[in-house]
Amino acid sequence: MYNPYEEIMPLPEPGFEPSFGLPGFGPPSYGQPPSFGQPSFGPPPAGQMPLGPPPSFAPSLPPFGVGTSGIQSCLFRNTYIWMLNGTGFWFFLTAVGREFIAGFRWSSRSGWRFQTIARRNIRSYECSRW
Repeated sequence: MYNPYEEIMPLPEPGFEPSFGLPGFGPPSYGQPPSFGQPSFGPPPAGQMPLGPPPSFAPSLPPFGVGTSGIQSCLFRNTYIWMLNGTGFWFFLTAVGREFIAGFRWSSRSGWRFQTIARRNIRSYECSRW
C-alpha cells in the first residue's frame, strides 16, 4: 500500500522494537526510524524488581499537576502516580522513555505486576522518601 509519508520517514521494519538504549532492554536502535506505538518493554531482570510492598499509605495529591518532566529521578524507587483519570497507585519505576515509562504497579490483591504507562496520561507523581 502506498504511504505518502514514506518519502519523508520510512515505515519501521517488521519486528522493529524500540529499546530506548537502556540496560536490560536490548541494544539501542541507532539508524532506525522512531516508533509511534507502545514500546515493547520486556520485564527487567529480577534484580530490578521491588523486594517488598510499597508504603501502606497514599501521599496527598499536589494542588497542581507536575507532569513527568523529572520522573527519571524516581528510577528504582517507590513512586506514587496520579493519572489524569483520577486514579492513583504505587509504581516502582525501572525505565523511562520519551513517551512511556515502565516498571511495576502495586496491587494489594496480586502484588507487583510489570506495566508500561503513557507519560501523557500521568497528572502528577511523587517519589517515596519513606
